[in-house]
Amino acid sequence: MVKGFHAKYGLAGWALLLSGGAIVAALIDALGTANGWWPFGAGLKALRYLFFISLAGLVLGIVARVRRKERHNMVAAVAILLGLAFSGYLLSLYRSATSVPAIHDVSTDLKDPPAFVTLSLRKDNLDAIPDEGRPGWKALPPIERWRALVGEAYPNLKPVQLAVPPAEAIKKAEALARDNGWVIASSDPQAGHLEATATTRFFRFKDDVIVRARPDAAGSIVDVRSVSRVGRSDLGMNAKRVRKFTRDLAKG
Repeated sequence: MVKGFHAKYGLAGWALLLSGGAIVAALIDALGTANGWWPFGAGLKALRYLFFISLAGLVLGIVARVRRKERHNMVAAVAILLGLAFSGYLLSLYRSATSVPAIHDVSTDLKDPPAFVTLSLRKDNLDAIPDEGRPGWKALPPIERWRALVGEAYPNLKPVQLAVPPAEAIKKAEALARDNGWVIASSDPQAGHLEATATTRFFRFKDDVIVRARPDAAGSIVDVRSVSRVGRSDLGMNAKRVRKFTRDLAKG
């Protein structure tokens, strides 16, 4: 069977098997992780191996193209495109992971971050805040390291000032959250508080979001906090979510 496959498709076929198979395996990996068939850590670890498998498919595809066997050129080209796209995607995730601190909780208010009322803040939320190898940071309380890391990595996460009362601000925030596909856990406009859960596209990780509105001279000031339920690093996704939400809320 192996000899027959090689005779029919050559290196191009093996290249497509590797690069295309890596993508299929990644989809199965994401599906299994999302449904709890295996721990999320195992799902993420599998991506490391799939990266190298995809890369191998890319290299074999290039070799097949260099050999210029016309009947295999199209197969090799597809293998190259798939391998390049998938390995490039995984490489971008790795770069994101290494370019931001290994934290999973961000807020527009670091001194007095919004607190969960309906949803529960994970018990290990501050257990593994890194010190980045900086002198003196290890001796700091975890909450202080967290504040320093968020402030340094995401200096553009700022509260939103709206020219409406807090209750109206929460109503606007709830409408925007629903538009984003978030599941509303609780909404109390009079208390100026909203909690919701956002789900990531690929692995279906769930991140909990709090929106808090307080009275301000111009109307209200709105803070947003986003926390991942699992994992040490969020690859910057919570900050991206908060940044987009506050920007859209200010426009609305």
